[in-house]
Amino acid sequence: MMDANLVFSSPFDPRAGLLDVCSVEDVDFDKLPLIPAIVQDARSGQVLTLAYMNRESLARTLELGQTVFWSRSRQELWHKGATSGNFQDVVAIHLDCDGDALLVLVHPHGPACHTGAATCFHRAMGS
Repeated sequence: MMDANLVFSSPFDPRAGLLDVCSVEDVDFDKLPLIPAIVQDARSGQVLTLAYMNRESLARTLELGQTVFWSRSRQELWHKGATSGNFQDVVAIHLDCDGDALLVLVHPHGPACHTGAATCFHRAMGS
């Protein structure tokens, strides 16, 4: 079983491997109207959550400098932290090679999970 308390041995570099600069127009929303957005702590490298963005939520994220997602359960825009105060300030956004997934690097203002856990991935799978 993997260590659930995995810690990076060196500082996380959000610019490592960056080869290209892209724009919202490069995101392939025609393939899928909702694309996965992996949210990662820019300081530690810890994956915080997996959420979904549409064209509007990505535009709002870029405008506000904080994460805004599309809530699939409520069918509305969701500004992370608007009710909890646990905002996520965006440091960088990386688009994957296929143009249909995002890696969002943030400085979190508190826990990412609605349960109060630092990450939504706080439950380890048993073998």
